[in-house]
Amino acid sequence: MAEADLLSTPHNIQISEVSCDSFRITWETAPDDTSRLTHYFIDLSRKEGSEPNRFKHRDVPTKLVAKAGPLPMSVRGHWFLSPRTEYCVAVQTAIRQPDGDYQVSEWSQVVEFCTGDYAMDHLQQLLDKAQAAAGRPLRFSVFYRNQSPEYFQYVRSECGGAMLPSFKDNSGSHGSPINGKLRGVFLSCNTEFDTGLPPKDSPYGPLRFQISAERLLNPSTNLYFADFYCMYTAYHYVVLVLAPAGSEGDDFCKTRLPRLDLTANPFLTYAAGDVPVFCHASDVILEVLFTEPLLLENGILAQISGRPQLMSLSTANAKKDPSCKVCNISVGR
Repeated sequence: MAEADLLSTPHNIQISEVSCDSFRITWETAPDDTSRLTHYFIDLSRKEGSEPNRFKHRDVPTKLVAKAGPLPMSVRGHWFLSPRTEYCVAVQTAIRQPDGDYQVSEWSQVVEFCTGDYAMDHLQQLLDKAQAAAGRPLRFSVFYRNQSPEYFQYVRSECGGAMLPSFKDNSGSHGSPINGKLRGVFLSCNTEFDTGLPPKDSPYGPLRFQISAERLLNPSTNLYFADFYCMYTAYHYVVLVLAPAGSEGDDFCKTRLPRLDLTANPFLTYAAGDVPVFCHASDVILEVLFTEPLLLENGILAQISGRPQLMSLSTANAKKDPSCKVCNISVGR
C-alpha cells in the first residue's frame, strides 16, 4: 500500500445544517489531491466518556465509506444519531487501488458538534403516536400540584406567595425542545375513574395546591404538544404546554411545538358554555407546564397522602424507554 503521506491531510473541517438526525460536512485538501480521490472515510463517535472511535489498522475502512463527490456532503441515516448529543468526527481521504487496497491520508483533526432538538415534523410524528394512545375523554374541574410542606413554605416566605416558573428538566424524550429551555410550573389534571377526582396519593408530597381549570384553560391561553414518553412501564406520559397568548412562553412555543385546538384534541379540551366543560385523556398521564407564575391565593391547599413508596412514579429527570414501540420515533430518543 502506498505511504499515507502521499495524500494531504484533510483540514478546516466544517459542520453545518445540523439537525437532530443529520448534518453536512466539508473540508479542504491539497488541490492536486481533489481530482484523484475516490473515497472518503468518516469516523463518528459520541464525545461522552471515550476517545473518538478510531480503527487500529489504517487499511480497515471506518464506519462510513463514501464515494468521493462534491462537498459539503450530507450525512443522514448512516448512523442512528440521537438528538442533543455531542459527537466527535474525523475525516480520512483515500484512493482505491486496482488491487482493492486503499492509499489513504492521515486522519484529520477531530471536530466536535452537537445535534439539535426535534424539529416540528419529528414532533408531529410523536404527536400522531400520542393521539393513538390517548383514550376516551374524562371530565375534570381542577389543575393541581402536589408538593412538600417545605416547598409551599418557601413559596410563601421567599417568592411572595407565587409558584415561580423553573426550567423543564431533562425527563422524557431527549430531543424535546422544551427540555432545559422553557420555564413553567408543572401541574396535573388526571382524575380517578371511580370518583372523577384527583388521586388521593402522590409521590411528590402530602400537600396539594388546586386551582380551577377555568383560570388556566380558556380562550386566552394557547395549548401545545411537547412530548410523549414512558419509563419502562405500561404508563405513558404526554407533556403539554399551556401559555397565555402573547406571553414569553407562547412566543417560545409558536415556532417549536405543534399547537393544539383547545376545543378539539384528544388530550385536554375546553368547551364554552354557561358552565364550561373540561376533559382530559383517560389512557395517558398528562403533565401540563403552565408558563406563568401561579399565586397560591388563586387556589386552595389541601392535605393528601404523600407516600414515599410512590417515588417510583416520579418523573423527575426520568429517562425514556428507548425500546418502546408505542412512544418512540425513528430519529432517536
